[in-house]
Amino acid sequence: MTGLVIVGHGTRSAAGVEQFAALVERVRGRGDIGDVEGGFIELSRPPLTDAVGALVASGHRALVALPLVLTGAGHGKGDIPAAMAREQQRHPGLSYRYGRPLGPHPLLHEALEQRIDAALAGADRAGTELTGADRAGTWVALIGRGSTDPDANAEVAKVARLLWEGRGYAGVEPGFISLAQPSVPAVLERLRRLGARRIVVAPYFLFAGVLPDRIVAQSAEFAAAHPDLDVRVAEVIGDCDALADLVLERYAEALGGDIRMNCDTCAYRVLMPGFADKVGRPQRPHDHPDDPVGHHHHGHDHHDHDHGSVAVVGGGPGPDDLITVRAKALLDAADVVVVDRLAPQGLLAGLRPDVLVVDAAKVPRGPSMAQEAINEALVSHARAGRRVVRLKGGDPYVFGRGHEEVQACVAAGVPVTVVPGVSSALAAPALAGVPVTHRGVAHDVTVVSGHLPPGHPDSLVDWAALARARGTVVLLMAVDTIGKIASVLIEHGRAPETPVLAVQDAGLPDQRSVPARLDEIGAVAAREGVGPPAVFVLGPVVALTTTGPTA
Repeated sequence: MTGLVIVGHGTRSAAGVEQFAALVERVRGRGDIGDVEGGFIELSRPPLTDAVGALVASGHRALVALPLVLTGAGHGKGDIPAAMAREQQRHPGLSYRYGRPLGPHPLLHEALEQRIDAALAGADRAGTELTGADRAGTWVALIGRGSTDPDANAEVAKVARLLWEGRGYAGVEPGFISLAQPSVPAVLERLRRLGARRIVVAPYFLFAGVLPDRIVAQSAEFAAAHPDLDVRVAEVIGDCDALADLVLERYAEALGGDIRMNCDTCAYRVLMPGFADKVGRPQRPHDHPDDPVGHHHHGHDHHDHDHGSVAVVGGGPGPDDLITVRAKALLDAADVVVVDRLAPQGLLAGLRPDVLVVDAAKVPRGPSMAQEAINEALVSHARAGRRVVRLKGGDPYVFGRGHEEVQACVAAGVPVTVVPGVSSALAAPALAGVPVTHRGVAHDVTVVSGHLPPGHPDSLVDWAALARARGTVVLLMAVDTIGKIASVLIEHGRAPETPVLAVQDAGLPDQRSVPARLDEIGAVAAREGVGPPAVFVLGPVVALTTTGPTA
């Protein structure tokens, strides 16, 4: 009979490892499969290579590899297949059939229902049958792991709906503990506003671990802040007969070739909005500390739900609420944040207490962390297994050095992604009431770095051509050079009376706008004390200004 290797991710939780081992033993004890082994791809013992080696030593050359995961996210789609590919290299001639993730499945829904009802009944009524009234007054917050895979997150939402149907709960709302929104506090707040007075938080997790513990802590914190609510937390699914039954069912499916994977909304195959970086991403195995090829050590700061990676994130023009949803989710999940001066500083106050914040400064004519040092910090923290966010102002690719940081990560073999941000080149004019294009007024916008003045040998700007253009010009980093720029533009044909608007501290409480003619902007900016961060927008669209504070 074909052997079964049950593959887990791994966890720092001793209780989680024990529950995994107990499940493997439960499946083995059923006697339906000749040989059953279990192993982890990282963090926990035994490593997958030991489990596969034991089956090979027993004479197996064909296996079923079953990913013990609830949703088809990165672990199931890439990490485990890559680890199995490495085992095939170690054992020439070895073949395997890959099982599909466990959920969603009615057996899991029943197990969740039992855990929710046990929490609802409490110690005083343990083992008693609940009435319809008990459930009718209860809202459930189903909290999944959270992923950067939208299909996996959507599956948690599907489970929430299926759990609600026919069971009599007042409602079931999905949420996530990491990497995705809504968060645990956000779901609880939503239920409170919907009128909930009794809430059971149900972790959609197989076994104990760091993240389920975090769900308990965040739920307790919310409950303490809302003493009028009855908030309870259910147990994880855990080792049980229902889970063993499902493992055996998935094993039989794999043998029969009936795995029914969902590829229609797989972000690794299909371009999903906001997740273009995932398409075609290669599968890479993780290094296990007990695997002969492992390079990690148990002593480093690793997390049992993610791996070392870097996200180069655009924080927007400055206000905390102009960052993108995806960027905020990555910040919430970060272990290390390397931040620039112009990034939204208020968001740092909302980071977890254990997050390491590295100040990259980037102060004009002042303290500044060398770019090489920034690159090294990103790579070293990611290699230590941490989730790193490089938080930059505006958009990381608009006159930032974001791509240099991406190149450094790629060269070091560190997974890296880029999250666009709202650039001040467009945000500052808009916040000051200037449309950078307008029908019949301007059909083009040119965004220019003013860091180097006209005539500088390193400047790549064709100032003469820019002067001949008729559209809008937006100048960044031009506080020190605006006078020289204006003179050259006029010299090459731009009208001296062209309206210009300097926008300082766009979007912040002290935002101000300083208007002037092109031939006067240098003197006016100096007289009014315009300082960085400031954006200069020039062209006929400036005359259309309708809102925004002025000096």
